[in-house]
Amino acid sequence: MADTLNVINKKPANADGKEIEDKLGENLALVKNIFVVMSGKGGVGKSTVAAALAAGLALRGNHVGLADCDFHGPSIPTVFGITGAELNVVNNKMIPVRPAENVNLGIISIGLLLPDDDMPVIWRGPAKNSAIHQFFEDVDWGNLDYLIIDLPPGTGDEPLGIVQLIKNLSGAVVVTIPQDVALASVRKSLTFLQKVNVEPIGIVSNMDGIVCPHCDETITLFSTGGITKAAADFNTNVLAQLPLDPEFSKAQEDGKMLEWMTKESVWKTNFEKVLDAVEKKAKKN
Repeated sequence: MADTLNVINKKPANADGKEIEDKLGENLALVKNIFVVMSGKGGVGKSTVAAALAAGLALRGNHVGLADCDFHGPSIPTVFGITGAELNVVNNKMIPVRPAENVNLGIISIGLLLPDDDMPVIWRGPAKNSAIHQFFEDVDWGNLDYLIIDLPPGTGDEPLGIVQLIKNLSGAVVVTIPQDVALASVRKSLTFLQKVNVEPIGIVSNMDGIVCPHCDETITLFSTGGITKAAADFNTNVLAQLPLDPEFSKAQEDGKMLEWMTKESVWKTNFEKVLDAVEKKAKKN
């Protein structure tokens, strides 16, 4: 297993911008499309959407990588059932963990580098910057149709560092919830994307209603008018409204994200629109 202390203690490279850009470009040369999944605040299900996006694209026959850059809340290993999986290093490159041999999906997460789930990531900016560089320069991503990046929540130093590091981003999916408390943050996310010249593919309204366990109808809990207006104001779309589903919550807790994405459900039917939008954008690139 890769030594976590190497990640923590490794100082940001002293290489100049051109050297870093060349190394990054060489390592990601075989990656056709890179999409980020972001949210203006935590707790809205951003990582769930990133995981489902990677799983769904892989199950459609694509070669997919998933970089979990949510350093302080790395939930990706849990939902794929790979907590405690061995992260191998070959020729000084980390090899992404595959949750299933018959699905072309490889995952890198800080959660795979920590000795146990109780260990927090207590890092200042330079250590986080070093880890970000390692995720994209020192991982053997190989030949990918898609690399999905689960950004840390917010619009601060870490998301900014990632979108500035990777120059050829294909687009972004913005995740929010249909409550007034989240509307300001989704508008900030869209403004952030404008300023860094990354195209928003659209907005995903998560936890939007709840699926009745008796009749499978979706019960509306909150108005989505604010999300629709934000999409219109920023010339983008609401890609999907994803309801709360107790069965989906259990599937994530049990590490069965891939299995869930093969089953029919209201949630999955709605999420297919997100997959379609990302594939459509990829074809334009």
